[in-house]
Amino acid sequence: MIFKETNLQGAFVIELQRIEDERGFFARTFCQNEFREHGLNPNLAQCNISYNKTKGTLRGMHFQAAPHQEAKLVRCTQGAIRDVIVDIRPDSPTYLGHFPVDLTAEVHNALYVPEGFAHGFLTLEPDTYVFYQMSEFHAPGFARGFHWDDPAIGIEWGSEVKVISERDANYPDYSDDLLK
Repeated sequence: MIFKETNLQGAFVIELQRIEDERGFFARTFCQNEFREHGLNPNLAQCNISYNKTKGTLRGMHFQAAPHQEAKLVRCTQGAIRDVIVDIRPDSPTYLGHFPVDLTAEVHNALYVPEGFAHGFLTLEPDTYVFYQMSEFHAPGFARGFHWDDPAIGIEWGSEVKVISERDANYPDYSDDLLK
């Protein structure tokens, strides 16, 4: 795996290190030892999949509050997404900074989202699947979110939002009170 640090402290884009031959290629997509070596949380509590039938489907901005903060490894296994993370760690030097990256099934790249980050994505193709590896179990009472189009954050999604859940559409703008 090739770990490329983003402009947000602790967040990485992870690319495959392919071993290719006449059959195609082989590549590791996760290794606890390599994650530890890069200072990333290697714990794996659960895996989730999201199917999105319509181009322009937006999910986010989601996170879990303490003490159930979670790290995520997000990969698009079919189609393409614009994946965006926001650093919501008040003591971080990159607090409220955001980072967008296109994750595609063709490229096979992934985004490592540290604890204390919000996460969301917009599908760039129809019939898109997103696979998440999570460091913590889902804790519904600690699930939080903020509005995907909060002007204080200033995310440029790069494409029209066509489908969004009522919950995601009605989240408030970001405030530190959401962390409680």
